[in-house]
Amino acid sequence: MSNQKTIFQKVIDGEIPSEKIYEDDLTIVIKDINPQAPTHVLVIPKTNEIPKLSDATEEHKTLLGHLLLVAGKISRQLGVDEAFRLIINNGAEAGQTVFHLHLHILANKSFEEHSLGHGLSHE
Repeated sequence: MSNQKTIFQKVIDGEIPSEKIYEDDLTIVIKDINPQAPTHVLVIPKTNEIPKLSDATEEHKTLLGHLLLVAGKISRQLGVDEAFRLIINNGAEAGQTVFHLHLHILANKSFEEHSLGHGLSHE
């Protein structure tokens, strides 16, 4: 892991301004500066122990569970809990640009044309 701070660590440390919507001891939630949907926020752990999801180990399960619980809480807070996407990009080829694990919550946009469920049988 690099000693250089990620942009998210700079946000967490207060070195870069952000539009924070939630914070607790383990996480911070901010509005994405380049939103891909009308509602687009990032759930970010305050520690960068996990640069990408595939780096997670058994010892990270409490933090990973916490991130999912925070995502659910924020979806309710934003009033999008009935229809949102939760995305984790893992690696550069998957679109990850900041190597500090984070979850994207996207909502208030029709995702039908990009549905991951198309072509699957629901029988």
